[in-house]
Amino acid sequence: MTDTSHLSTNNSNNGLRRQPSQKRGKDRVEKILEAAAAVFDEVGYEAATTHQIAAKAGTAVGSLYQFFPDKASIFNTMELRHVENVKAMYAQSNTPEIVLLPLRQMMHLLVSATTKLFEHPVSRVMFIQFYTQRQNFQSIDESMTQEAINFLANILKQRNPLLNDLQLGLIAEVSVHSTNAVILSALRNPDLQRRQFLAQEIEDLLVAYLEPYVGDAVGDNLSDVMKVMVCPHCYSKQVSKNGQRRGKQCYLCKDCRKQFVKSG
Repeated sequence: MTDTSHLSTNNSNNGLRRQPSQKRGKDRVEKILEAAAAVFDEVGYEAATTHQIAAKAGTAVGSLYQFFPDKASIFNTMELRHVENVKAMYAQSNTPEIVLLPLRQMMHLLVSATTKLFEHPVSRVMFIQFYTQRQNFQSIDESMTQEAINFLANILKQRNPLLNDLQLGLIAEVSVHSTNAVILSALRNPDLQRRQFLAQEIEDLLVAYLEPYVGDAVGDNLSDVMKVMVCPHCYSKQVSKNGQRRGKQCYLCKDCRKQFVKSG
C-alpha cells in the first residue's frame, strides 16, 4: 500500500539521453540516480546541481552528461525508476499465496514489501518529494494514489467477494491515505528504530481496521462460497459444474483444465 504513479510512460529510454548497453554504463546510471537521491534529500531539488550529484556519485560531470542533459532529466528518470519499483512490488504481492493468508500474515507481508521498497533510496526520496515538492514531477501525478487504492481494493475483493465496488473503494481509500501519512512520517525520520516501530504500527492499524471486512472470521463464513468460486489448483474463479461423483458436485477449471470436487 503505497502511492504509485500512473503506470505508463512515454519515454522509451526511461528518461535517459542515452540508454547504456553495457553493465558498466548501467552501474554508472544507478550510482548517479542514488547520488541524486542523496543530494535532493540533503539540499532539496532547487538547490541541487549536476556538479554536486556527479561528485556524490564519484564520477566526472561530463560522464553524467553522457546520460542526462540536465538535473530535470535525472529527476524524471528517478520518477520512472520508482514506478518500476512499485510495479514490481505489486506483482510480487498480489498473488493467491499471499492474499488468501490469514489477515495478520497477509498484512505483515504487504507492509514488509512496502518497507523493502523504501529501502531503495530513489523510491524513498520520490515519495517524500511528491508530498513536499510536487511541482517538480513530470511523470507522477495524482493518479498514483488511485493506483494504490485500486491495488488494495483488488486484494480486498479476493478476500471478500460480497463487498460491492463502493465499499471496496472507500475501505481501500481510507487504508491508503492513513498509511501514507504514517509512511511519510517514517521516511522523513532518520531514526531506524522509530521507522521500524512505525512499520509495526501500520500493520496493527490495518489489521484492526480491515478485520470486520476481510478478517479471518469473515473468510470462514465465506468458505463455502469461495470453494465454489475458486479453483484449489490455480485459484482461478473461472469454474463450471462438471457432473457429480458419489453424490458430490464436480467442477472443471476453465483455466488450468483440472477437475475438483466440492468438499463438505
